[in-house]
Amino acid sequence: MRPCRSCRSSVLSRSHARLTIASPALSVAIDPLGAELWSLKDVAGRELMTDADPRWWTGHAPLLFPFVGRSRGDVYRLDGQEYPMPQHGFARHSAFLTVEQNDENLLLRLEADDETRAAYPFDFRLDMAFACEGATLRMTATVSNRGETAMPFSFGYHPAFAWPLPYGGAAEDHRIIFEKPEPAPIRKVGAEPGLIAREPFPSPIDGDTLVPTHAMFEGDALIWDDLASRSLTWGVPGQPHLKIAFPDTPWLGLWQKPGAHYLCVEPWAGMADLVGFDGDVWDKQGILCLLPGDSRSFRMDVTLVQD
Repeated sequence: MRPCRSCRSSVLSRSHARLTIASPALSVAIDPLGAELWSLKDVAGRELMTDADPRWWTGHAPLLFPFVGRSRGDVYRLDGQEYPMPQHGFARHSAFLTVEQNDENLLLRLEADDETRAAYPFDFRLDMAFACEGATLRMTATVSNRGETAMPFSFGYHPAFAWPLPYGGAAEDHRIIFEKPEPAPIRKVGAEPGLIAREPFPSPIDGDTLVPTHAMFEGDALIWDDLASRSLTWGVPGQPHLKIAFPDTPWLGLWQKPGAHYLCVEPWAGMADLVGFDGDVWDKQGILCLLPGDSRSFRMDVTLVQD
């Protein structure tokens, strides 16, 4: 990769100018505001992501950092202090620097500053790498602790894929097929908005196959915190479809606004607070610990399978 000459001020002024990479099979657009995957098209120019219809949701693929989901009361507690934190964290609303770019690769970076430290008092770095490799878009997020104390965090992806995909077949013909059978109970959002119910719910998966319906999401997301699979496919059986791999994230959310033209497939390392949780962030389920000087990466691959 060659170094990019852009500086912070230029990124801020071009926060809605998309950066593009491509391979012979795919073309990709990324917004440096939030390092958000904005568009994924096949060689014929067919869009594989959300139409972002404002009647439903205008997001595309926000990154969830430094926490996944909602903190109770939109605050979290650390060492006896409360800090404000919006749902899914602040990375999705932050301007990333362009560090490196060529025709097939892009590296964007977010680092701690005075504004982030007011809500999250840690010296972090979040690198977001995108690479087009044939029919695969590879995304790798790397979180680094550049400070002198242990850093609590979680991370998640939130991409919205087209439902239906542009290859024929109605929305109701689409299937999610998991890598392995998934009989374990799931989680759902509970009585406190955005927080996770404490009681489990029966799995809606038949063996390894989920037949999604809009009605499934009337109560918000479906959440797997006991997931055997690290990949799945999305599409109509027998038609071109997407294979989505997430080797570094143990949990998964599926979400849409009922009736919209997308399905969010969200690999997570962490999740929202449980209903009624009021403890220290270190006691929250799914919180990861990053020691000073350490880094941790989370990869997500999206492959267009034609056969």
